[in-house]
Amino acid sequence: MTISRFLIPLAALALTAGQGFAQTATQPATPAKPTAPVTTPAAPAAQPAKPIATQPAQTKKININTATATELDTLKGIGEARSKKIIEERAKTKFKDFADLVKRNVLPANVEADIKDKITF
Repeated sequence: MTISRFLIPLAALALTAGQGFAQTATQPATPAKPTAPVTTPAAPAAQPAKPIATQPAQTKKININTATATELDTLKGIGEARSKKIIEERAKTKFKDFADLVKRNVLPANVEADIKDKITF
């Protein structure tokens, strides 16, 4: 008897509340028309993107005889120590080609494959 006292009102509530929570298809509200024309400020002229200083341009080759230590560090297989050695050796005499770099013990021969398309002399 006590269970039915709770179940009957609960069922009646569920039936009536179901109608209130049912989704109905309504048309979206139309936005109010502005009374005065809306003016938007002109967008500033787009400026070209500036390249990030830490990333070298991939299409531009680095000249071993004129590059800075930072530019040399961006090459694969060349770190701070090798870039310093390159700068010291080129101060004595400019490099002619990659064989000259290897002959003067500036770079090991296995680095050639990694950087040959990215450098000039």
